[in-house]
Amino acid sequence: MARDARGGRGARPRPRVQLAALVVAGVFLLIGVLGFIPGITTDYGELRFAGHHSEADLLGLFQVSILHNVVHLIFGLAGLVLARSVAGARVFLAAGGAIYLALWLYGLAIEAINPEGGANILPVNDNDNWLHLALGFGMLALGLLLSNQAGTGGRLDSPADRH
Repeated sequence: MARDARGGRGARPRPRVQLAALVVAGVFLLIGVLGFIPGITTDYGELRFAGHHSEADLLGLFQVSILHNVVHLIFGLAGLVLARSVAGARVFLAAGGAIYLALWLYGLAIEAINPEGGANILPVNDNDNWLHLALGFGMLALGLLLSNQAGTGGRLDSPADRH
């Protein structure tokens, strides 16, 4: 049996929900970084701090701003921290999915009410709205469906001080 770095029990493989949370968090970090790279973000000179006046588009498709990119980075970092436990991974994926579904509704409302209004602090376009819908359902599905075996029959996680 393989031993971990401290000579203790063999390291167990991570539950799938934790792996999924790590992958999703990594993608958010990547997207946040890519949003600051000219060329990958088209019309980079038009990148604004916040609001709908930012004309920069990640991959030429998704309207972004500095605030939008920073939110992706923070979301990714939070996901990395939360993915350290099964319960945290569940929270990150399920709550993150709910947040992205709310962002989808926000984008629809902004488009329906007044896309040029002051409430449009995170620039969104139709592509962003569809992506937020897919992310919302995808993250919810991962958080709820992948974790049905992890943590059953007792505690969800072992405390951090018990290794």
